[in-house]
Amino acid sequence: MYTLYGFKGSGSASVECALEMTGTPYRIVEAASWENNDARAELARVNPLQQIPTLQLPDGSILTESAAILAHLAFAFPDVGLMPADPAGRDQSLRGMVYIAANCYPCITILDYPERFTTATDDAAKAAIRDGTRARLHHHWDLFADQFEPAAGGFLSGDQPGALDLYAAVVSHWGQARVHARQSRPAFAALLERIDSHPAVAPVFGRHWPIAAELPTGA
Repeated sequence: MYTLYGFKGSGSASVECALEMTGTPYRIVEAASWENNDARAELARVNPLQQIPTLQLPDGSILTESAAILAHLAFAFPDVGLMPADPAGRDQSLRGMVYIAANCYPCITILDYPERFTTATDDAAKAAIRDGTRARLHHHWDLFADQFEPAAGGFLSGDQPGALDLYAAVVSHWGQARVHARQSRPAFAALLERIDSHPAVAPVFGRHWPIAAELPTGA
């Protein structure tokens, strides 16, 4: 059985959804670095960074980083369709996930914790960092939308949401990215809404975001 360390409204939603799509048994440990409890201590033992999602595999080994976890599940359960079957499509899905991990996700960390990225202690400095970071995040999503278009089946991965779809849908919940996309890249915003409402996705996302409201930053 897989063990997923995650928390409501966090990046673990993409992994939880992927696990549901595979049909493999798993359990969830609700743990997060901002929750001071026994679950957090358990998370720290398996991932010293205390970041979620963290996934413990059936053999006891540990995987961290959303993109790596999603890629693992795609390769471990190839018949589920978490990644395109053709090599070119697979390569672009991997590229897209690494793009989000390298460009979009770091902005969320800065939005959440601007004090980690400046020696200034005043609120104005932190606000300026957030404003600049948010603008950069929106620019990254614009470039993503321009380079990664839905396949003929309507999703980035084909006929159904795959790993890249799930990752984009979750990370775009933060930093006012969806508000921006509706104005800047409406086709991309529509894609995200299709992913959210897909029968394989909606139940999980509904548990993480029970009210269809965008979170201002990440988790």
